[in-house]
Amino acid sequence: MDFSLWLAFFAAAWAISLSPGAGAVAAMSAGVNHGFARGYFMTFGLVMGIWTQVLVVGLGLGALIAASSLAFAAVKWLGVGYLLWLGIKQWRAPARPMVAATGEAQVTRRSLVLRGWMVNAVNPKGTVFLLAVVPQFLDLAQPLAPQYGVIGATLMFTDLVVMAGYTALAARLLRLLKSPVQIRALNRLFGGLFVAAAALLALFKRA
Repeated sequence: MDFSLWLAFFAAAWAISLSPGAGAVAAMSAGVNHGFARGYFMTFGLVMGIWTQVLVVGLGLGALIAASSLAFAAVKWLGVGYLLWLGIKQWRAPARPMVAATGEAQVTRRSLVLRGWMVNAVNPKGTVFLLAVVPQFLDLAQPLAPQYGVIGATLMFTDLVVMAGYTALAARLLRLLKSPVQIRALNRLFGGLFVAAAALLALFKRA
């Protein structure tokens, strides 16, 4: 991939990472529930989900999913169901001081990574987006595998930076929460955001 072409994709990658979506909601939810140090493990899962999407598109499976109504619908509704589950779980979370402020058992890092992976891996919007955008930055005269590797690494870098910001911002709220009323309101805010993300995904259709 030509350097000037990569610079253009690098700029696009920042826009992709900064745009509000299910990944940003997941990162902020992890930060507000578990603090930055533990909550940031959600981002590693989100990045793994991005790599899964890049691999799927690179292998040509993304085109199959985009072309097949059944495959597209299956992935789409799996993603909708998972986001709804996260939303209901967050909405119903107990109104007590968050995990980082107590001595109670915490969600494991592995669980946070898996949750983050699911958020991005089963999102067909990501597949369709990569199919539409990535070819514009590929040099078809050169081997494609290394170029997909560069694209995946670039998206990984921008997501690691951006999601760190989202997680840290939410983690600051963790220290400000004092009353059950505030905690319940925040739980319902993030629960509602997950449900909204699920609704947007449910409404998403292929171009």
